[in-house]
Amino acid sequence: MAVYTKLEPQEISNFLQQYNIYNFKDYKGITEGVENTNYFIRTSEQDYILTIYEKRVAENDLPFFIKLLSILSEKRFPCPKPIANKNNEKINKIKNKNAALVTFLSGKSKNKITSEDCFQIGKIAAQLHELTKQLKLSRKNNLSIENWKSIFEKTIKEKIDLDETTIKKTKDYLSFLENNWPKNLPQGIIHADLFPDNIFFTTNKVSGIIDFYFACNDFFAYEIAICFNSICFDNNSTFNMTKAKNLIDGYSSIRILSNDEKKYLPILCMGAAMRFFLTRLYDFYNTDNKADVKIKDPFEYFKKIEFHSSIKNFNEYFI
Repeated sequence: MAVYTKLEPQEISNFLQQYNIYNFKDYKGITEGVENTNYFIRTSEQDYILTIYEKRVAENDLPFFIKLLSILSEKRFPCPKPIANKNNEKINKIKNKNAALVTFLSGKSKNKITSEDCFQIGKIAAQLHELTKQLKLSRKNNLSIENWKSIFEKTIKEKIDLDETTIKKTKDYLSFLENNWPKNLPQGIIHADLFPDNIFFTTNKVSGIIDFYFACNDFFAYEIAICFNSICFDNNSTFNMTKAKNLIDGYSSIRILSNDEKKYLPILCMGAAMRFFLTRLYDFYNTDNKADVKIKDPFEYFKKIEFHSSIKNFNEYFI
């Protein structure tokens, strides 16, 4: 989440009136994240999140995201529920940009994820996968392996201060991933961005998942790989085996990983680290200085690529 599009109170109030909401009290921009503009909106009866779609979110993807959230909400999965306006439309416009109003989830994200939290995160990820494998919705992952090389080439085409050693290593890692990426693993719709700021807790229990705007069809095990990178490293970039084991145990309490999924997990983890290294690197050099957004360190993820490249099999993560 971030704030690229600045709104005045009257603009918020006018927007809410399209939903028959007339008791607007207050609002606040949310600076976490990098993709869309988000505002927390308080009314006298209920709280909401207003999302204005920017940057990587393509207009033709919006029906998929809104439909997915609507279905998951109906199935009682703890995620934001899109609100329909007076015309029964869930995709609206504000300042000539696409926007949606969704329910506000109770709970807060944690800065420090514990080992106990990891079990719950693994469990809710598996619950999501069990629900989505039944859905007849589809969206290609446009930040997957076939896109990484072009993102990198686009980034280094500009005059950036990236040393030649890192450039060469990145190209070598990309070639390795292309030559070793799995072809046939269990798949369905995944969240694809399960980071701590997208996971809400209430009294140390997972209470909800937000920000589904990278959701796509991909390998279920790729979701686990993203989680290994996002929540299983400690602040000093050391891999935490206990967190990883608890994540797998929580996931396996709902859905058992196949032998092939375990076999390819180190490759998937390396790939997931590559994906976030490349998009963070691009954003590092291309984010508008006027945007109210926190720029994230790409090189945290380069270190993770190097770590996963040293892992030869699933069991090595737990030794």
